This record gives sequence, C-alpha cells and structure tokens, in this order.
Amino acid sequence: MKITQIRNATIVIEYAGEKFLIDPMLADKGAYPSFPGTIRQDQNNPTVSLPTSVDDIISGVKAVIVTHLHLDHFDEAAQRLLPKDIKMFVQNEGDEKEVQNAGFQNVEVLTKDTVFEGIQLVKTTGEHGRGEELLKRMGEVCGVVFKHPSEKTLYVAGDTVWYEGVQEDLETHKPDIIVVNGGDNQIIEFGSLVMGKEDIYEVHKAAPNAKIISVHMEAVNHWTLSREDLKKFSDEKGFSSSILVPEDGESHTF
Repeated sequence: MKITQIRNATIVIEYAGEKFLIDPMLADKGAYPSFPGTIRQDQNNPTVSLPTSVDDIISGVKAVIVTHLHLDHFDEAAQRLLPKDIKMFVQNEGDEKEVQNAGFQNVEVLTKDTVFEGIQLVKTTGEHGRGEELLKRMGEVCGVVFKHPSEKTLYVAGDTVWYEGVQEDLETHKPDIIVVNGGDNQIIEFGSLVMGKEDIYEVHKAAPNAKIISVHMEAVNHWTLSREDLKKFSDEKGFSSSILVPEDGESHTF
C-alpha cells in the first residue's frame, strides 16, 4: 500500500490495486472563514495550499470515502470538482442523502462488511471530542479498516479522540498501519476534537507493533499540536520509530 498525505485529513490510499481518496478538502488556501470559538480567528481555512493540483489528486481515484460531512473533510470545492459518477462511501443514511443532494449518483453507506473490488472495508466508530454536549454538537463520525489478502491491514481512525471504541477496534482488527487525525484541534470552550499527543501515545501502547501515521495537522485554524511537537514528544516517550508525521505531499509505502 501507498499512503500520501495531501492536506489536513485528506489522504490518498493506494491499496490492493485500487486508489482511494479520503475526506477531500480541495479548496484553495483561505477559501473559508475560521471555525468559530477557536484560536487563530485571523486565519481563514484552509491555512495552507494543496501540495499539488486537484487533477493530480483525483486522477485514477476509484472511490472516495467521506468519514463525515464537516467542511474540513468534504468541502464545497470537493463537491464541485469530483466527478458526479465516482463511487462514494459515507457513514450513514443521513450523509448519503446529503451527498446525493450534492449531485453524486453512486453513493453507498459503509457497514462492517462492505466489499469494494475485493477489498473489505469495515466501518468503525469514533468520538469527535469528549463530553455529551460536545459529542452532540459535533455529530456522528466514523473510521474505516481496509483488509485484503495481499496487503497489510490498515485502520484509518478518522476524527476521534482516544476512547474505548478505538481500543476495541485495535484489539479486533490488529492493524499493521494506523492513520490518526492528530492535530489536537480544539474548540476553546470544550477542548479537544481529535487526538492529541497523549491520545496517540495510547494508540501506540495498545498497538506497539503497528506503524502510526499522524495527519490532520497544521492545515485548519484550530490546530494546537504541531508536527515538530509531536515528533519531540514521540522521542521523549520512546516511540519515534513507530510514528510517521508526513509533510503535505509526502508518501509512504508499506
């Protein structure tokens, strides 16, 4: 498999001969306002440019997986630029209707036994923050596990903090490669929305033999964990050999 970090949570996964686009945010730098109630209100989103052209990103993509419909995972530019007949996977029927309303004609809801071109896609759960009020505000999210006889098992956790559901997924699927959204993005009043460094350390402790890739970093205004700080923390905790923190445009093959 080959995993390319595009920007924020947007990644391209080449797996068992198929190319997947995950959580496409394809707008130009600064196209949208900052997220309310967060730091860096003077910075529009996304805060950085795409590392390559949209044509390069979507060329050859056979399926798009949208873990949830927040702007930084499926934006207006993606809705405009992606082919309307491309295969789209979403987390639930509500998202399915919204994506269909955006003009997409080939939308499927992920389950625990979805199969696409011989690749098993297992929907996993997530918690987009901590506390009942924040979880209600942020809504349902998902992740996905990729399985195929010719490939290592891949777990894309999505927008979730560390909690028992992630631990259960690690124990159940025993992934070799784990992609986490690790920018510790926060709403000031409520705290973390996705994994911070301590969450990622918990992932490592639960799956010490897996390689972790941290994405969703330094690309939207409310990040609080930098790539540099995560690398420094992983050195201090002794798991730097188990984690990759790619720059935008960087690829890793497994």
